[in-house]
Amino acid sequence: MLMVSEEWKQAFPGAGVGLMTLSGVANPDCCAVLEHKKRVLEEEIRARFPNRRAVADYEPVQAYNSYYKRFGQTYHVQHQLESVGFKGKSLPAVAALVEAMFMAELKNGLLTAGHDWQSLQLPLRLRVADGREEYGLINGRQQTAKLGDMLIADADGVISSIVYGPDYRTRITAETRQVLFVVYAPAGIAKSAVSQHFDDIFSFVRLVAPTTKIERQDFYEN
Repeated sequence: MLMVSEEWKQAFPGAGVGLMTLSGVANPDCCAVLEHKKRVLEEEIRARFPNRRAVADYEPVQAYNSYYKRFGQTYHVQHQLESVGFKGKSLPAVAALVEAMFMAELKNGLLTAGHDWQSLQLPLRLRVADGREEYGLINGRQQTAKLGDMLIADADGVISSIVYGPDYRTRITAETRQVLFVVYAPAGIAKSAVSQHFDDIFSFVRLVAPTTKIERQDFYEN
């Protein structure tokens, strides 16, 4: 499913990427069962992260911040955990399939991108950005990839990068029935953590669509 470039192997020792495809999914605007699970998760996050130090000390946040630091940025999930944790804000309301991914992302701190499987033009390629790749972001804005960033592209172009996130072309929509989830795991994120993260995504998605099945799950490690 994924072709890994030699330059990626050289640039990111100890890193990995996880991929999981699910079939039989659904993406309604709202799901009452998932909404209840969101409220439970919010309380769990507030108990785990009562202050900024608790978020900063969280091992996944530290691993991602080590990566983002080279680009002069901090990990955006850190800010989201702070917002839900000690600032008491609620998880955002979006379509259910995206919510399931976002819930697992906050629960486990792992950076995740979701794509409509039918929109992908295989094969996928994991490589290092040369700083010239342009792609349309999920918000529709055109963006040039950061030189040296980790990214994945299909035959038609970039579908996601760590710094700028997923693309618009292969985004999850109301019509999505088969989905690909990608977890970027820089050095410090264990394969077992990615596996547990996929279990959580699957369990959340099944609250929306109980007949969802795992078609494939892989982990590429350096």
